[in-house]
Amino acid sequence: MAPRLVLLPFLLLFLLSSITTASSPNKKKLKEKLSHLHFYFHDVVGGRNATAVPVTKPAAVGQPFSAFGVITIMDDLLTEGPDPKSEQVGRAQGMYTGAAQEELGFLMAMNLAFTAGKYNGSVLSVLGRNPPLHPVREMPIVGGSGLFRFARGYALARTIWLNFTTGDAIVEYDVHVMHY
Repeated sequence: MAPRLVLLPFLLLFLLSSITTASSPNKKKLKEKLSHLHFYFHDVVGGRNATAVPVTKPAAVGQPFSAFGVITIMDDLLTEGPDPKSEQVGRAQGMYTGAAQEELGFLMAMNLAFTAGKYNGSVLSVLGRNPPLHPVREMPIVGGSGLFRFARGYALARTIWLNFTTGDAIVEYDVHVMHY
């Protein structure tokens, strides 16, 4: 019985301190906002200036449009416009993996690291399915850092140019993200 009596004042003190801390007028309440970003992703797989490098070979050779088993590491340019020489806004860094056996379908795991403008130094993290031959793909935003701390949302990707020989592509991204 005595140990319970000793513990009770400590519990009451803890409860009172947490209530006072939560209702402190000095605490600034974070306001959530919705941001829309629009940019272009330049995936250069072929040539001397490749920004995406396959590090494994396909598991099943001979299946058309399947890259099952291929892992590609990327550090792709993000720009304001579709021209690779337009203003750079950041880099897409991460990997995409051939994860579909019946079609061309990737698992995307990438950070959209912004290097210019309002979001300079901030990052959005994308993790999701990307079937690049579909006209529009939706991938989830699962987090972020900097101005995108606690981010959640989605990215819509549309391929605007694709070279089937080299695998090079320009992809338009519309990103809608909630953050504090």
